[in-house]
Amino acid sequence: MIYAHRILSELDHHLDGRIELTLCGRAAFLLGFPNPLPVFSQSLGVDVVLWLGQAEQLETQSNFWEALEKTNDELETEGFYMSHLFEDDQVILTKNWRQHREPIIGEWKNLNLSRLSDEDLFLSKLNRDDPQDRDDAQFIVARRNWSVKKIRAILARAVVPELQELQDEFEKATASLLRLVETHRK
Repeated sequence: MIYAHRILSELDHHLDGRIELTLCGRAAFLLGFPNPLPVFSQSLGVDVVLWLGQAEQLETQSNFWEALEKTNDELETEGFYMSHLFEDDQVILTKNWRQHREPIIGEWKNLNLSRLSDEDLFLSKLNRDDPQDRDDAQFIVARRNWSVKKIRAILARAVVPELQELQDEFEKATASLLRLVETHRK
């Protein structure tokens, strides 16, 4: 079973109208890339990034929050969830991330899904210096065959939230990733 499909299908079932969501995390890799790695299908959750103001828009213009609660209640016994929703000022992205999203095609009636662009998904994986996130970032680097120069150009466009802890993690994650890429390319 592909958990992301199960979670999103359940959410879609509980929605009473069309909504737009942008996936990040491993569900974005699983549903947004051809021939994703099998490990991406093992994630038990679906992560979403919201633009500033979208949470309020979902509150006033849809039953999203109620549908989310019903989805999580329904799937709790199976261990699946959709609970990681980040506003864009909590994630490392490029300035114009919304204009560069990639559509995700599916058989959902009420969900209009997209994923972060390759560059933004890559940057979002540098929110913390974590081995799994580093592997995910390297997946994009390998798939797109980015050079170290290209990676550095993307890093230069990153908008890092002002939270000191996040800035420190980004610096550590970036250094670790660059070391791995440079070593691998030699």
